Amino acid sequence: MREHLSAEVAKHIWWHSIDLGEGIVTPGTKTPAIHRQESASFFDRVQIAGHSVLDIGAWNGFYSFEAKRRGARRVLATDKFAWTDKHLRGRETFELARRALGLEVEALEIDPADISPGTVGEFDIVLFLGVFYHRYDAIETLARAAQVAKHLLIVETHLDLHKIDKPAMAFYPPGRKPHNDETNWWGPNVPCMRDLLAGHGFADIEISTTFHRGIFHAWRSTELRLQELPIEACWKPHKLSVSSRLIREICRPFRRR
Repeated sequence: MREHLSAEVAKHIWWHSIDLGEGIVTPGTKTPAIHRQESASFFDRVQIAGHSVLDIGAWNGFYSFEAKRRGARRVLATDKFAWTDKHLRGRETFELARRALGLEVEALEIDPADISPGTVGEFDIVLFLGVFYHRYDAIETLARAAQVAKHLLIVETHLDLHKIDKPAMAFYPPGRKPHNDETNWWGPNVPCMRDLLAGHGFADIEISTTFHRGIFHAWRSTELRLQELPIEACWKPHKLSVSSRLIREICRPFRRR
């Protein structure tokens, strides 16, 4: 059994390092140490147990499985690009890990641009990790993720333009991509992400960053928050007038379809 599992793991490309048991860890580019650090940043302050979680862009599924390990009542893992790419074969890796772990995590092949209450429903917690800057339609897909988040949207993204204190986002044309990754399209700064999230009605936005990455906990309500970040990491948007909220709803890209 162990030898068979190890041989199956070796057939695939892995981004996530997933402990499958029996001493087998998938050889992900993202190391176990990074996963531990990110899991703590994403989840430790959130009441996961007993609540529903949607993972947009799950790929190999580490964070879907981690949410389930932490007691989530329901987890839906979704992906399109990584799961259908003939080189990455991401759906195969997800299914391999899911079988090995024996976790009840649902799976749905769907593009982030097609996420809506009608296609997936609404979830207490939505994960939008490492997806935003890979999408040419980044602002619309963020809107899609926001509309299905009942309590909390967690966004993790590449950042750029750190010296600009107004909302701004760098565009990376073909041939000038960070890390020579042709799927990298955008580099927002912190004010840009903060204000985009505020535009979707989140009442409280917490921000933690390294130099090139940012984690944003956008709370529609803080019912599931176990602990606040220090006050300097928190930002509360100004309340919009009724007319401004109406204009925002009318002008959202996904409202025009």
